[in-house]
Formats: sequence, C-alpha cells, structure tokens
Amino acid sequence: MKILLLSGGSGKRLWPLSNQIRSKQFLKLLSTEKNKYESMLQRVCRHLDSVGLLTSTHIITCQDQEDLMNNQLDYPVPLIIEPVAKGTFSAISLAVTSFNSQPKSNVEEWVCVLPVDTFADLSFYHLLTQIPHILQNSKADLAHLGVEPQFPSDQFGYIVPANKTGDYYSISHFIEKPSTHIALQLIKKNALWNCGVYVFSIKYMLQFLKDLSLPTDYDQMQKIYGELPDISFDQMVAQKSNHSIVIPYQGQWEDIGTWGAFSKHMRSQVMGPGKLSQDSINTHIINELQQPIYVIGITDSMIVAGPDGILVANKEQSSVVKSFITDEPPRYVEKWWGNYKILEKSMTNEGKQSLTKIINVLPGCNISYQWHKERQEIWTIVSGTGEFILNDQLTSIKTGDVLQIAKGSRHAVKAVTPLQIIEVQLGSLLSEEDITRITYSWEEAVQLCK
Repeated sequence: MKILLLSGGSGKRLWPLSNQIRSKQFLKLLSTEKNKYESMLQRVCRHLDSVGLLTSTHIITCQDQEDLMNNQLDYPVPLIIEPVAKGTFSAISLAVTSFNSQPKSNVEEWVCVLPVDTFADLSFYHLLTQIPHILQNSKADLAHLGVEPQFPSDQFGYIVPANKTGDYYSISHFIEKPSTHIALQLIKKNALWNCGVYVFSIKYMLQFLKDLSLPTDYDQMQKIYGELPDISFDQMVAQKSNHSIVIPYQGQWEDIGTWGAFSKHMRSQVMGPGKLSQDSINTHIINELQQPIYVIGITDSMIVAGPDGILVANKEQSSVVKSFITDEPPRYVEKWWGNYKILEKSMTNEGKQSLTKIINVLPGCNISYQWHKERQEIWTIVSGTGEFILNDQLTSIKTGDVLQIAKGSRHAVKAVTPLQIIEVQLGSLLSEEDITRITYSWEEAVQLCK
C-alpha cells in the first residue's frame, strides 16, 4: 500500500506564524517525549515510520513548499509537485497518474490518502495498516476512516453510516459541517467525523479518470493540470461512490488548526522571549522575534509574534484572524540553501523602493547564479566566509566585505562557513518575481568564470 500525504493550504487561522509558504504543518510547536519540538509533518512521518509505512509514503505539495518540505524530512520521502495549486481531487489524480507511470507499477495496489496535518495517536496509524484487508473483504471500491465524535461540532463533515458488517459500515450519506444542533442529532445516529482519509486501488482511480476522459499518464496530466476543476475529492469522487464503506476509529484525533487547539499541546506557556504574570491564566505566548513580550493580567488568550506580524486574541475567537489577513508576501522564507527574513520595506528620498533582508546561507550551499532587471543590491557580509561570483569573476569573501551588485549584474554566492548577509535592494519595483536564473549549480557557475 502506498501512503499519499496531502500537503497544501495557508493555515490562515495560525497567522502570523503560518502563511502560504510556511503553512501550519511546518510549525515546530508540538512537544515530543524527548522534550523537543516537532512539526505536524515530522509527527506524521514519525508515526508512519513506527508502523512500517514511511518507506512507501509519497507527499504531494506545491513548488513553494518544496524546499521547506525537504528541510524537515529526515527520511527522503518522494515529492510530487503540483504545477499550480488545486483542490484535493486534482492533487490525488496527479499522484495516481504518477504511481501508474512508475516502472513496475501495479494497478491493484492500494493507495491510502491522508492530510499531512493529521493529529492522532499511534493506534490511528496501526488501523491504517488494516484497511486494505478490510476493504478487500468488503468488495467495496473506496474506504473512509471515520472518527467517533467526542462532542457535537460544526467544524467537521459527518459520515452517516447505514448497516454494520464486522469492522465497517456501509454509508448512508454525507453531511458537510452542520450546525451544532444538527450535529448532536447525527451523533445519535452513530455518525462519524470525516477525517479526510481515503483508501482505494490505483485501478479504481484510473477508471474514474478514464470515465471523465482525463489522462492516466503522468506527463499528460501535468500538461492539462491547470484545466482541472478546483474541487475536493469528497465532492468529485467519494460522495458519488455507490460502493464505499467507512471504518470507525475510537482513539485520539484532533483538528489543531487554531491557536486555542494548538495551545493545549504546548509544554510551556511561553515559547521565546517573554514572561507572563501569575494572574494571566490560560494564556500562552509564542514569540519568534528577538524583542521580549510581557503579558500582565490577560486570561484565556494567545499572544503570537513572528516576522509577519503580531496577534493578540482570545483563544475562542483566534480563528477570526483569517478574515483580517491580506496577500502580503511572507517575511520569513526557508530555502534549500538556508533562509531569509525581511527586516524593513520603505521608500527612499529619491522615490525608489528599498527592502532590507537578512540572509543565512548554510555551509556548502549556494544561491543560484542569477540577475535582476529592476533592482540593484548591496550585500554586507555580517559573518562567515564564502565564494562570490560577479559577472563571471570569482572571488573570496569574508566578514566585513561590502559587495555592490548593479542592476542586470550576474551574481551568486556559496558559503564555506555559515554565512550571514545583510541585503539592501533598491529599485523602482521590488519583487521576488524579478529574478532570472542562469544555473542552480555552483560548479556550472564556476565554469562560466573567466
């Protein structure tokens, strides 16, 4: 059985730490038994490894999250990259065509799809290993995993079961996020929370694509991916299936997509520089900034500070923050070569835009050989040593060096030791899109030098 983790979203309810690149599955806020912190992605992979499923795991994600994904994975999990962000139907379809196009692919093989931000205990993952056997015995095409509700919630979809046979139910119908009152009535009918887990054979999904006259070849699916409908797998496939089952799960499962839910799993009330007064009951601080936060006499609240902004909210209302967020680009971005943080954006007296970054390059890593059409850059080496290429000229750099990069100049840098750079951009229009890459390879860039 292949495991397919769905990774996407922007996690707007967890602003300011979560954004369209560093979404909630990447936030290292969950406590481990070894008194360390891990992300949802790392937790899911750790549990999959515990039940022997990690070696057969694939992750489908977007290109913006590829570097961050690779940085957090201890095991080299294969990634499938969406050409553009789409709904779960399109993402799953692309992944299935990828599996089908692999050498020695087996269309009878099972695929288990689950969200990368799943938060459940180990018994949940043990149950995943049993689903193919249950599904095969049931003769159904598609299996869902349904969580037995702990309380009536208007935040989850519900699967209403029909008849029970052994370890599973046939499905009567689906209800999408009902009111709390209706949810209570559904629970009395043994309805289960829909936790977004699906199991089916590759053959089943390929036939579904054929019936829609969609490609079953990966390369062809890539070409028409932008034309696919932006719709969920639930709506497009699961809710239309006449031969599906649901397997009940009784253990721990939570949606920790809000700060209030996240705080229940924090080992300490304060993460980062800051302090709470004794009467600040059930209040938590998460601070990624260097400046300390002091909270006095505030209860039942979350105070969260990061490069993108500061949130002060009552825990029960913290999710409202998603309606406040604009499309401002993230100020902190992790890359395969290191990371950068935007410190300041302003206008100069001459009417030019100015942007200041702090860039950290890991030893042995390099930034691509590139040039910019609309901006000049000034690099100040704060610490470390490295090699620098400017217009095909290779030089060594060290702490204290100041590098002038004119508009249109080709440039790249490689860190020999950990390299920290203050970058000042100046131009009439500053954008991360203003970049033309000549090569990602340092060796190829060096070969271009005179």
